[in-house]
Amino acid sequence: MNDTLKKYRGFLDTLKHLIRKPSVVGAEHPFFLSLKRELDELGIKTTLYEGILVAQGSEPDRGMLSAHIDRHGLICTGPNEFQYAAYMTQNRGDLTGDSFSEQTYMDIVGRFKEQVVQAYEPWSGSYLGLGTIDNAYICERRKNLVFEVKGLEHLMPGTPVAFVDTLTNKGGFLSAQLDNVLSAAVIVHLYQSGYKGTAFFTAQEESGKSWRFLLEWFRRFDTNTDQLLVLDTSPYPTREIAQLQDIVLRNRDANAEFDSPLTKMIEELCKKNEIKYSFKDIYLQEQNEQLKEQGLPIKSLGSTEMGRLISSTQGSIQGTTLQIPTTGYHTTSETASIKSVASMLKILKEMYVDE
Repeated sequence: MNDTLKKYRGFLDTLKHLIRKPSVVGAEHPFFLSLKRELDELGIKTTLYEGILVAQGSEPDRGMLSAHIDRHGLICTGPNEFQYAAYMTQNRGDLTGDSFSEQTYMDIVGRFKEQVVQAYEPWSGSYLGLGTIDNAYICERRKNLVFEVKGLEHLMPGTPVAFVDTLTNKGGFLSAQLDNVLSAAVIVHLYQSGYKGTAFFTAQEESGKSWRFLLEWFRRFDTNTDQLLVLDTSPYPTREIAQLQDIVLRNRDANAEFDSPLTKMIEELCKKNEIKYSFKDIYLQEQNEQLKEQGLPIKSLGSTEMGRLISSTQGSIQGTTLQIPTTGYHTTSETASIKSVASMLKILKEMYVDE
């Protein structure tokens, strides 16, 4: 085991544990309970609300981190019929085609064949059986991904079905369905390392609803901030392009500009520690210039949790994002470099943890 792996062995153990816990979008409750238990054992105060788990250390104003904890999966919608869960949750109306991730779905449909899946009870998390995806296709009439699954013919409609997943650690890279259990593990590791601030774990980001749960919390306590830091992964088409940066920042998304002192603070830490970084909005704008020159349709700047919060509050809630570049987006082989993960952890510890 190299020095980086030795240093972050505790983090990797946490990530391995959390990855094995299913958390299909719209059926995250068992994962919330598992995460709550992890934090309770550390002496962190945790409060579960609809769609959001709030963790508060002994100095809750010391920091404000957020990560969504839902992952893509299926939901049984009829006799031996399964659809992509993100499109079946109650916030389906938010899926307008503006999200960068939505544009990606059509590119990944072929990757699901032969994928092993597990059904579970949506409240207790009890195991209900294993199956294998035999086929996946886009139903143009329903505008959704439809799956044919062997072995789960007995399920009732409404049952969530998660991709069976384990962490692969090979050649300096981590692979699994990392979006966004990776960020949840980062936050747990920070608490283990002495973080005393606040963290939010949100549900249903993949169906466009997580920002509403977060906004409800701020309204519940009549609180505003410009210090919200949202952690996530950020997809790139190839490993060569992903490795041009260790971490990914944003100036804006399709909804709003990010105006927070955190962005400059993170930039300065990157320079100080010789961490390679880039801005995803600038990357997408450069890509769009090339598409324009070729006479092709341009792509969205992406719709993020942060941008939707800023837009919906006219900027009274502000912050920025800190992301890890990945490839294999929205599959069980999404891949990130250990160097990128270590870079994120170094930045966060320098910002929030007294060592």
